[in-house]
Amino acid sequence: MQFEGVLRKMTTEFIEPIQYYLQLGSQFVQVNQLLDKTIEINFKGYSCLSCGSGQPIFRQGFCKSCFFEVPQAADWIIHPEQSKAHLGIEERDLAYEQKMQLQPHIVYLANSSNIKVGVTRKAQVPTRWIDQGAHEALPLVEVPNRYLAGIAEVALKDHVSDKTNWRTMLKNEIKDVDLAEWKHRLTPFLPEEVKPYLSQEKETHMHFPVLTYPSKPQSLNLSKTPIYQGRLKGIKGQYLIFEDQTVFNVRSNEGLVVGINVLA
Repeated sequence: MQFEGVLRKMTTEFIEPIQYYLQLGSQFVQVNQLLDKTIEINFKGYSCLSCGSGQPIFRQGFCKSCFFEVPQAADWIIHPEQSKAHLGIEERDLAYEQKMQLQPHIVYLANSSNIKVGVTRKAQVPTRWIDQGAHEALPLVEVPNRYLAGIAEVALKDHVSDKTNWRTMLKNEIKDVDLAEWKHRLTPFLPEEVKPYLSQEKETHMHFPVLTYPSKPQSLNLSKTPIYQGRLKGIKGQYLIFEDQTVFNVRSNEGLVVGINVLA
């Protein structure tokens, strides 16, 4: 089987285990079916997710000029506390910003490599947690806009991490934590304007399709290794895990044009 197209992050289905899908051009790949098969990845070029040009990808799937222009790459994406749509203030495209920012958001606790705090749109639950490779997650608050979620996250970052250690996550070095206890412990540090929005949602657990976890994961860089071949042993977060300890982050390679051959 051969597939070719522009990489975008894998879509997921929340069942046990998580099901992963990759669209390459007009072809649709159920990635779980490739487990324990040898596949070859060929780097063929670039295609900006916004303008479609063949310029090198700068960040988040965009060429450099688009990254600094399109609303999908504005600062509020990474720093939700900088959201201004609730004030009617435009950063790059007010209509887009109002659509994305003025909707319910969740501030949550997740356990992937360690306990962490994060923000996501409610519509992205549990997709966001799956993409981070979290095996469990618990909503803290559900607020009506991104700004409130952002200031809550900033307040909690003084007490708990907001980062995932990707190597620890992929090695599946899971530490037992009580998310409900952490929620109780962190609630007093929430900003006063956020406290009325405490969530009563229960914990969610995710199970990933992994046959073997790597002990020393090494990231595949297609610009340095344009042709790679390996036996697929697992999928976790947005990573493909191979038998030789190589791991490939599909999301961080969005905008690359690749060919994928299933060899055996």
